[in-house]
Amino acid sequence: MLEQKINADLKTAMKAKDKVALRAIRAIKAAILLTKTDGSGSELDAESEIKLIQKLAKQRQDSLDIYIKQDREDLAQIEKEELEILSRYLPKQLSTEELQPIVASIIEKSGATSMKDMGKVMGMASKELAGKADGKSISAMVKKLLA
Repeated sequence: MLEQKINADLKTAMKAKDKVALRAIRAIKAAILLTKTDGSGSELDAESEIKLIQKLAKQRQDSLDIYIKQDREDLAQIEKEELEILSRYLPKQLSTEELQPIVASIIEKSGATSMKDMGKVMGMASKELAGKADGKSISAMVKKLLA
């Protein structure tokens, strides 16, 4: 379970005085705590843990992009470091070469023939590739293959 791993990694980072890891791991711990106490009563399963960390990583990536556009290398560096720590807890992301045959088979299964079917394909692809590829990559591949 992610929570036990985060607690162990937090102790390790504290002992090592690793400030970067501490920031990122504390962010994950806070997000887990918020999810557990949001009143929904739902338990965190492996899939929702991955979604949670993906959300945190996407926030860091969005901030990083903004800081780079604004020439704020000092702030961009912080986001880069945290993103690196967060990626340790995510499954390996598929490359474009690995993604293409999977998306092609999903298109074949769905019977999609044109861009009109993109929504149907995206729904199936997002479900099948959850945690393995981000929505932007999947969308780009679907557009490329349906065009």
